[in-house]
Amino acid sequence: MVMLASLLLAGCGHQQDEPLRFWAMGREAEVVATLLPEFERESGIKVEIQQVPWSAAHEKLLTAFAAEALPDVCQLGNTWLPEFAALGVLEPLQAAVDASAVVDQADYFPGVWETSVIDGELIGIPWYVDTRLLFYRRDLLREAGVAENPRSWAEWEQAMAAVKRHVGPDRYAILMPVNEFEQLLSLGLQQDDPLLRDDDTRGNFQSPGFRRAMAFYAGMFEQGWAPKMSETQISNVWDEFFNGFYAFYLSGPWNIREFRKRQPPALADQWGTMPLPGPDGPGAGIAGGTSLVVFRDSPRKEQAWKLVEFLSRPDIQQRFHALIGDLPPRRSTWEHPELANDELSRAFRDQLERVRPAPRVLEWERIAQEMRIASERVVRGGQSHDQALRELDQRVDAILGKRRWLRERDRAAAAAGSTP
Repeated sequence: MVMLASLLLAGCGHQQDEPLRFWAMGREAEVVATLLPEFERESGIKVEIQQVPWSAAHEKLLTAFAAEALPDVCQLGNTWLPEFAALGVLEPLQAAVDASAVVDQADYFPGVWETSVIDGELIGIPWYVDTRLLFYRRDLLREAGVAENPRSWAEWEQAMAAVKRHVGPDRYAILMPVNEFEQLLSLGLQQDDPLLRDDDTRGNFQSPGFRRAMAFYAGMFEQGWAPKMSETQISNVWDEFFNGFYAFYLSGPWNIREFRKRQPPALADQWGTMPLPGPDGPGAGIAGGTSLVVFRDSPRKEQAWKLVEFLSRPDIQQRFHALIGDLPPRRSTWEHPELANDELSRAFRDQLERVRPAPRVLEWERIAQEMRIASERVVRGGQSHDQALRELDQRVDAILGKRRWLRERDRAAAAAGSTP
């Protein structure tokens, strides 16, 4: 396999003079476009950026793959990396990282870096990270007699029970929208048992660890601490938070800006963020987000890597965060005063040290939706945990059937090749 570092001089002269084609998604494309003039001045490389709506991005990328018209550089959601790695279109980047004075693996949160390593090969550089933790009402916890922020599941249960007693039958301790899988996934990633087994070819949702996660999740609804509602059934999650409809809300970093924008003046200092409690202490969280990738067929790999390095610089990441609020994946970026002194962001910095990637298989998004369906059947449909998890494993095993067949074929081929 030819590595990117050996291809820095690839391409003929007229190709090198063409603009670098960079595809970015949604709001990120608008924001990064404001940073690119600096890169163009510093490097002399012109960049042609194309904004792709998230809703159309996956189909557009596959269409470009079929037409051999992929860009040079692209932003890819981490759950898409395994799929495009399987297509063989992503350039391996470890050699480029080893030679780089900018991209320092040791500076990245380990769980974030792992999201871009597929089957042992680095094929992306984390651009920003998404994780979930708790937004909470300080005043409601204080009024309920909760003196310290919970750090373990037991302490969290005690806090939710106390809040529910305080707020009464028409309000709740926590909002856990049943149309989202991220909350249960967060709890599942806090377990020692992996979510998939047998080389990621079968579901492992009947394991003791995930059973524990499901029981804890479902218990919030069974105890009446959480309403059996989807986010669409709530008129406005931000206003209801400040109206006291719930005291805890498990959500992501984009809501820092939303809550700040909507907070009533009287409650400006009465809410905050805290890391996720875990089974026996501070717990893991989701390592989501996106990475920057270079496509293997790009004739401008040298310029493409320079753009990846530019967008990976801590000073550029800090400016990107200031413009959009996405969380930077590098520890050194968090040392900037704007981030280091932001009390609401500090909990995310703490959480990022413990994030874990979801299983890195191309079928993961389908599996996550099956997990959501299973949890909703328990919470809303009254299905037993045993039946829900048994059926979930069966559905996941079916989804992973092709992956299982490919693994078995590869093992058979390897065994045949080693036979004298």
